Amino acid sequence: MQFSDAFRTELSSLMQWRRDVREFKTDPVDEALVDQCLDAFLTAPSVGLSEPWRILRVRSETARENALKNFNTANAQALGGYQGAQKQKYASLKLSGMRDAPVQFAVYCDDSTEQGSGLGATSMPEMRRYSVVCAVFNFWLYCRSLGLGLGWVSILDPDQLNTDLNADPNWSLIGYFCMGWPKNFDDTPALERAEWEQRRGHLIIEDR
Repeated sequence: MQFSDAFRTELSSLMQWRRDVREFKTDPVDEALVDQCLDAFLTAPSVGLSEPWRILRVRSETARENALKNFNTANAQALGGYQGAQKQKYASLKLSGMRDAPVQFAVYCDDSTEQGSGLGATSMPEMRRYSVVCAVFNFWLYCRSLGLGLGWVSILDPDQLNTDLNADPNWSLIGYFCMGWPKNFDDTPALERAEWEQRRGHLIIEDR
């Protein structure tokens, strides 16, 4: 399969405009679009073809309230780790779209899966989790291509979330994801716009 220069330009643009969205409209997302985006998991690479991703759709009001409470608690604890101006800046950041996002998922890795017969994961079992992250990136890009936003929430207590969602004990949380129509898009990361940090702008490559 050969790809054109025009396609490569558009792909580069898609990657540039893939942002971690924190502000969502409350408008619903058609279930057909949700399923279309989730199908991106099915084409993702995975170590040993193990396909270890497991997805919990967080639908109920109780489950969402518990997840939001989890975030708020973890966020308050994180705030306590900063001082002075950096603490004030952290407090001003919007780090979750959980209150408004109409579609929410918890994505896990099944560390005990027998699929793939352990190929490629015997010496590095973490490769299964890396495989899930690759699948999430496929999912993220596809969402963006349809004009949908995705936000990855990592400020959480995984054990508490697993309990609240009754997740399989053999699963490891990769991330909590908010999906919906973004209030706006920008090609610059929100943390860069907020002057929390700046991109390095170059790769660090060392010869050995």
